[in-house]
Amino acid sequence: MSKEIRNKNNDNDNDALYAAHQKVYPREVPGRFRRWRSVATVVLLGLFYSVAWLRWNGHQAILFDLPARKFYIFGLTFLPQDFFFLTWLLVIAALTLFFVTAVAGRLWCGYACPQTVWTDAFVWMERIAEGNRQQRIKLDQAPFSFNKLWRKTFKQIMWISFALYTGFTFVGYFTPIRQLFHELITLSTGPWETFWVFFYGFATYGNAGFLREQVCKYMCPYARFQSAMFDANTLVIAYDAARGEPRGSRARGLDYKAEGLGNCIDCTVCVQACPTGIDIRKGLQIECIACAACIDACDTVMDKMNYPRGLVRYSTQAAIEGNAPHVIRPRTLVYALLLGSMISGFAYAVTHRDLVQIDVIRDRKSLYRELSDGQIENVYTVHIINKDTVAHDFKLSVEQLPGAVIDSGHDVIHAVAGEVISVAVRIKTLPLDKGGGRDIRVVADSLDTPPLHAESKTRFFSPD
Repeated sequence: MSKEIRNKNNDNDNDALYAAHQKVYPREVPGRFRRWRSVATVVLLGLFYSVAWLRWNGHQAILFDLPARKFYIFGLTFLPQDFFFLTWLLVIAALTLFFVTAVAGRLWCGYACPQTVWTDAFVWMERIAEGNRQQRIKLDQAPFSFNKLWRKTFKQIMWISFALYTGFTFVGYFTPIRQLFHELITLSTGPWETFWVFFYGFATYGNAGFLREQVCKYMCPYARFQSAMFDANTLVIAYDAARGEPRGSRARGLDYKAEGLGNCIDCTVCVQACPTGIDIRKGLQIECIACAACIDACDTVMDKMNYPRGLVRYSTQAAIEGNAPHVIRPRTLVYALLLGSMISGFAYAVTHRDLVQIDVIRDRKSLYRELSDGQIENVYTVHIINKDTVAHDFKLSVEQLPGAVIDSGHDVIHAVAGEVISVAVRIKTLPLDKGGGRDIRVVADSLDTPPLHAESKTRFFSPD
């Protein structure tokens, strides 16, 4: 299928490369897929703008606190030591994208991609200010007037306000959003917070307000490598040429078969509805984001003509050619197995991760100290990392060093939730029978029920 896609686009590539950009005015067409896209837009944007305000166990539900190097996600506290979880999650996201693409094509692009979702919101605001497709075209072509000025100004006010609030919400996932809101209304935000609010707001304004389909066509790499994951059994949006051709206009009720015509009346409503401005009747193209706007458009026309729906529909190349499609096939099985194992492993690792961790760093200024009573002392810095959502009290001990005494200056070390406690520790014992060094373990046990336990290996040095 990748070869077919390239062949169908080769004739237009050279012309399109040097052609001036023509603004796309997508036509709003009602239908079942339009309703699904609207639901997806409302749900996804609603989650993005609302979750930042949720509280969980006394702090923001999702907060990536970079200065404190703490990441809160719904009751789980992650520290830089847990960074491998992020890598794991990115691998899962990539495999999910591969699996969905192999089965259902660019479903992600059409319904859940941030570019699609925010563009949908910006186009909706544009319709409020400037009207439907024909009204927007006429307004852009009209000479300057008060009507044009206030409509364009109203649209820009909505766009800029929405973009800035988007930038504010984005920064609110890295700086506590309530604190950020107070700083904004008192004009006391820091330089970096101010920069990122405007930067992300400007990016949203530019990508969703002006670039729109150009991001999908020229900037997004997914459109370029998607064909490597497609095959004849991948679900795509397809035009049934065998049923639709030869196309041509006709009066309603005409016996089109007697006239040698197909079902397509060449109304171009499918082209007008496409947010990237392509003609789906030319075959599968890399610009198609599988939003199904052309399906809704064509079904509406078919209903008016009393023709059966499905001239443009979700289908597979195999089905269009009259062959039986196969959802279960080697590549989907491999993706599914890999994805299932990665998700299972990730869930197990997160739910069974150690809630407390201890790191021991030797004092590098001296290997050991000889005390007046003949004992040997080594000095360490012990970091106790409490990843739990509640505070714990810890007691330190040392193992594999008989007769050793550990002194931290505290009988009990208190660590609040998500805190890293650094303690200077002295370990002393009589000179070792065999000089040099010996591996030991420093242990931290909580005084809770049930207790938490963590240990770290280090080395104790003594004179030869």
